[in-house]
Amino acid sequence: MAGGTQPFPLETESSQNISEQVRDSIAAFADQTPAIVSISDIHGYLAEARSALLTLTNHPDYEPVVTQSADDYLHWADNNYVLLFNGDLIDRGPHNIETLQLVARLINEAPPGRVRVTLGNHEMAVLTPDLFHWDGWFCDSVGSEGRQTLFEAIQRGYVIAAYEGYSAVYAHAGHPETYDVETVNSRLVAAVGKLQDAHETLTDTQVQQAVVDEYPLVLGMGDGHLKHPPAGLVWLDFQYLSQDAPSQIVGHTRHDTVTQKGAVLCENVIRNTQGEPGGESVVIETPDQIVSLRRTADGDVTTTEHILD
Repeated sequence: MAGGTQPFPLETESSQNISEQVRDSIAAFADQTPAIVSISDIHGYLAEARSALLTLTNHPDYEPVVTQSADDYLHWADNNYVLLFNGDLIDRGPHNIETLQLVARLINEAPPGRVRVTLGNHEMAVLTPDLFHWDGWFCDSVGSEGRQTLFEAIQRGYVIAAYEGYSAVYAHAGHPETYDVETVNSRLVAAVGKLQDAHETLTDTQVQQAVVDEYPLVLGMGDGHLKHPPAGLVWLDFQYLSQDAPSQIVGHTRHDTVTQKGAVLCENVIRNTQGEPGGESVVIETPDQIVSLRRTADGDVTTTEHILD
């Protein structure tokens, strides 16, 4: 069995589980119609994530989703938003612990269900470490207690497989066909229940493979390559989402800018823009439109409207 010593600090202060309706869909907030702000693939690049989240603060048309305190931490701004981290919080960048601490702080400060996290393939590697062995990456160094923290975050509804927005479904990698959000989220919870039962037992590795085989729509990996079909919601590469795929907002596959193909929008830009001024982006969905905000090299913020059809 794989094992490390690093924590996975995504603990939540509340002991309450999120209801399935709040867990799965923006429809739970129908009487308030909050905008959904999403960002994907932070990968431990904390400075770039902060810059992206602050694009709303720096644009005159938007209320902030986070505020910056005197001690330089970001906090929930208490405005009418759902903030969604669309997978892969960790690995590659230098500040994995701090990124997880930021997300946990926002979850704890916001009302229940107002901060969502979809499972990325790098978080999956924490759930099923014996299947990957990515030496030198943060996910491979997470210890038993950290793995347990992620189990609990999923079981309580804070980390999910997918989220239903106003006109688009959010998942880390997406899927070429329509699927039911409540079903995939419940399957992820069921998979984690089995992983937890086998945690640190002699059957741990066997059960890790078994849940991947049993829940392929969520956790499945591709033939010949992890990202090839028939990979599931955390693994499939953007190139395999066709022009006629259902409306989705995904991450996972790297781009220089927020990129649209048919009704699918990919928001994974941090890795391709980090190290240079500008490029950090978020996507904002309201009942009426979808726009992306992008920071320019001089620090300004531009907007682009996306019509997913």
